This record gives sequence, structure tokens and C-alpha cells, in this order.
Amino acid sequence: MIGFILADLRRHWGGSCVVVLLVALSVALGVAVTLQERALRLGSARAADKFDLVIGAAGSETQLVLSSVFLQASPLPLMEGSVLAKLSTDPRVAWAAPIGFGDSFAGYPVVGTTTTLVSNISAGLQEGRVFAREGEAVIGAMVAMPLGTIIKPMHGTAEEGGKTHTELAYTVSGRLLPTGTAWDKAILVPIQAVWHIHGMGEDHHEEAEGGIAPSFDADDHDNHDHDGVASPDAPLKETWTDHMPGLPAILVKPRTIADAYRLRQDYRAGPTLAVFPGEVLTRLYGTLGDAKLVLFAVAVSTQVLIAAALLLVTVIHVGQRRRQIGALRAFGAPRTALFAIVWLELFILIALGVGLGFLIGFAGSVAIANVMSSDSGVTLPVAFEMQDIVFAALLLASAAILAALPAFIAYRQPPAAALRS
Repeated sequence: MIGFILADLRRHWGGSCVVVLLVALSVALGVAVTLQERALRLGSARAADKFDLVIGAAGSETQLVLSSVFLQASPLPLMEGSVLAKLSTDPRVAWAAPIGFGDSFAGYPVVGTTTTLVSNISAGLQEGRVFAREGEAVIGAMVAMPLGTIIKPMHGTAEEGGKTHTELAYTVSGRLLPTGTAWDKAILVPIQAVWHIHGMGEDHHEEAEGGIAPSFDADDHDNHDHDGVASPDAPLKETWTDHMPGLPAILVKPRTIADAYRLRQDYRAGPTLAVFPGEVLTRLYGTLGDAKLVLFAVAVSTQVLIAAALLLVTVIHVGQRRRQIGALRAFGAPRTALFAIVWLELFILIALGVGLGFLIGFAGSVAIANVMSSDSGVTLPVAFEMQDIVFAALLLASAAILAALPAFIAYRQPPAAALRS
């Protein structure tokens, strides 16, 4: 029987390939949607796990998380620098690191922060050392620059018509180990350098939006004391007072889970906003889940239409093979054998299509994830889970039912009538 089926498939190899390809493409669409949505959800959740609590000025929770955790360029309102001073002495806080952004270089965001964050965001350095002076920088694992590269930051981006700063250039002193987050594509510099480049010493309290205050005019450069002027050899100063410049966000590591909830409660009222990144992402996942349902419904609809087309084609095909089926019956082939031949032939084609569809869907999802990871720095893990095996089993069960109809038609066909046709 198997030999007969294989010979028949070779004889009609063109039509067989079309059937397999149609099934494969429809299945691949559903598989790719499922795998990519899961990879995006898991990848973003793992990226957010490194940050327990984010505090910023009152505003959008979603934008605060996207800007501070995923480094998506967007203007944020500034909160008072006194918030950082208060957090740095709070016994409930293991560490609190300010971040300031708004500059870029070669397409990479330049983020002002502290040695504390650099030491905690990654498992260590691949090479070099953490910045120790105002004119040094540490780069993420995916930043394509060697140590010693001179970085001249630009306010904004080149696409936005940004202006290159002339007050200070950074020298790359170290490279972090991979973190699987957007920070792998970031350039980390001392927060005080960011303040000084933009004319923000401790005696300046600009109320601005956008992560940093606007650059000060070059004519005013001489009016600032040393604390407000960028200097590449200036030592780092990472002690905070109530007179610090405004900040777009502070990343906080609470000592305990209970401390995390208390801190969030304390800083949710008034001019500040405190969020758990995971909670914000959960709400985003809800929206993403709705989009996934729509795309998955489109994929399933496509599969239903292709199944109907395949059923029509196979029924016609069985009708065209009436003389062959009649001849087999005349030579003594039992009805059950005919049923098995027709059913197994169609089931093999659909099963091959399902298997190929899973491979195409997986390969497509991996390709998309690689492109997205290259752009964002966030690692997107693409992998099959038990629910995918269940989905494949349901598809094969549907294929078994679908193949039964033309097989039943062949089973019911009288041999005499088939030979006369």
C-alpha cells in the first residue's frame, strides 16, 4: 500500500507540491504570529526585570517605562533633584541611580548615569574599566566601537537635525557584558557630564521637558563656575544634595519587596510618579494580546479557506480517478484498502505541509526577532512550548477528518459504475 501511495505521489508530484506549499504557508502565518508575540512578551519582561522601581515626574506611566527602561527617545518632564537626594539616604533603598538622556552618537543613545548603575545593570565588563572621569564613557555590548573611541555627543539625533556638542567629548573606557536589554546599545556617561554639557550645575534649576535641559548659549559659558562647566578630566562627584538639577527618571533598587511597595506608594502622589515596569508591561501585553488575537484569527481563517479549497480539489481528484478506483476494486481490492489509500495519501500531504509550515514559521520568527533585537538591543527568545505541540496535534486531527471525506467517497463508489464512466 505504501509503495502504491508513493508511486501515485511521484506521478502527481506537481499537484502534491502545491498542496503541501499551500498548507505550509497558511500554517506558517499562525505559527509566526504566536512565536513572535511570545518572544516580544518574554524579551521585554526579562529586560524590565533588571529594574524594580522607576521614579519620574508625574505624567504617563507607559512613557516613563519606555524611555527609562527601553531607552525610547521621547520628551519627559523633569522632577526636582531633591528627590534623588532623598532616595540616596532612604534606608529602604539599596541604591538609586539617576539617568539623563536626550543626546546620541552614531545612532546610539547617550545616557547619563552613575557608576552604581553601570556596576549593577550588567554582570561585569567585557573589557576596559568603568568611567572614572567626566570625559569617559562605558558602552553596551552591542555598540560597534573599540575602546578609545572619541565620542562627540549630539543633542537629539541626526534625523531630527540635532546639533553636536562642542563642550565635551568622551573617550570609551570600557564595554559591558551583554544584558539582553536596550542598554546593550547605549553609551553610558557620567550624569554630571550631561548636566555640565547642557549648562546645568548645582546652581541651575531649569524647568524643562525632554530628559535634559536645553543647551546653554556659548556666550554664557564663562559665566558658569567650575561646577557648571564640562571638563574631561574632572573627577566624578556622586553625592547628591537638594540643589541637584532636574531629572527625567531615577532607577531604584529597594532592599525588600515590602520596601518596594512602600516606596511606590510614597512617590505616587504629588509631583512624582513611581511605577513597577512589570505592571506597566502587563497592561501593554493586554493590548498586544488583542492584536495577536486579530492576527491569529486571520491566520485561522486562511487555514479554513485553504482547507475548503483542498477538500474541493481532492473530491474532484477522486472523481477523476473513478476508473482507477474501479479497476482496483475489480482486481479484488477491498473497500477498506481503497479508503486507506485515499485517506493516507491526502493525510501525508497535509501532514508534510503542517511540518513545513512550522519550520517556515519558526525561521521567519527568528529572522524577525534578530532584526528587532539588532535595532532595539532587547533579546527576543523564540522557542516552541507545549501549547505549540497541542496546536500541531489539532491541525493533524483536523487533517485526518478532512482526508476522510474523499476517502469515504472512494469507499462508497461501486466498481461497475466506475468502470462504465
